[in-house]
Amino acid sequence: MDKIHLKSPSNWINDPNGFIYYKGKYHLFYQHFPYAPVWGRMHWGHAVSDDLVTWEHKGIALYPTKKNDRSGCFSGSAVEHDGKMYIFYTGINYREEDPENINCALNYGFIASQMKIVSQDGYTFDNFNAKTTIIQPLRDSTSGSESDTRDPKVWRGSDAWYMIVGSTFDNNGRFLFFKSENLENWEYVNYCEKRGFGCIWECPDYFTLEGQEVLSVSPQGLTREEFRFQNIYQSGYFILKDGKPEEKDFREWDHGFDFYAPQTFQDGKGRRILIGWMGMPDADEEYVNPTAQSEGWQHCLTVPREVTYKNGMLYQYPVEELNGLRKTGVSVSGSSAEIPVNGPFDLDVQVKGEQGKVSLGENLFLEYQDGDVILFRFNV
Repeated sequence: MDKIHLKSPSNWINDPNGFIYYKGKYHLFYQHFPYAPVWGRMHWGHAVSDDLVTWEHKGIALYPTKKNDRSGCFSGSAVEHDGKMYIFYTGINYREEDPENINCALNYGFIASQMKIVSQDGYTFDNFNAKTTIIQPLRDSTSGSESDTRDPKVWRGSDAWYMIVGSTFDNNGRFLFFKSENLENWEYVNYCEKRGFGCIWECPDYFTLEGQEVLSVSPQGLTREEFRFQNIYQSGYFILKDGKPEEKDFREWDHGFDFYAPQTFQDGKGRRILIGWMGMPDADEEYVNPTAQSEGWQHCLTVPREVTYKNGMLYQYPVEELNGLRKTGVSVSGSSAEIPVNGPFDLDVQVKGEQGKVSLGENLFLEYQDGDVILFRFNV
């Protein structure tokens, strides 16, 4: 059992996958390497919850079995159709395995396919007989990359099923759109990009709130700025205008250092719920979390957040189910206040001005820009 933050029982975890409310349960899958607390040949771990707070692990759901996913089952999404759970993911085949570690590829040599597996109950997954390849590796390099096309997000539109997939073309990130009548046969529709804004776009998500289209993007290759893009890999969203992303409208989901590859879904209450991966390194070098050595696991997922839309902006709040864990509360408004450090507390901060820093006691402060809190730190 995990409470609040979902992690794998042991070894490695990264992107959340297949987040869905299915037959009265929240199902959450995740990228998982089950043999060591390091990245490797990807599997899907699986956990379920009644309340988005306490998670029960159900073991490994997906693992390599086919030619097109023999080197790993990369990220994807899940939908319900005719009472069944349909999972869509990216199958990876290494061009050449590393002879010193066959769970990794030499020279980033991937071949990517989009694949599907169907479960009758959401708990059992026939990895040998229930998988099919629905989109073969892209041989036409004018639409996207054979190596870097991945992370399918599927949803039901008004007239058909739609899929959005992350990719790259001419060193610019882009998303590819596909359409299907039956979840099996898919045709390419078009692409979406913002040239010069990242070299590859990963973990796509598309949804509407209050009639407003939102495009979630995880772009790589953005230059770090003073108050933005503190992560190596960023994740944020465009509120689309006329169906197009504008760079000036891009906002990060989270201004911290450990948030990437978020995924959203609509639950049984009609809420748009978001969750992401916590575990990004802070430099372009190999990073090992201390838990990998001391406890044999590395990384976890964020708390689920409810996303709402108001006055042209998205707002995020921890899901209400987490309120039951709170104890004492303190409300802060202004430039300074004393914060108790001997237990949990609620923090309600109102900031004014274009840019600045607000002290919240001797060792605690926050930084903000344009009225948005972007960094929350302890001085030690």
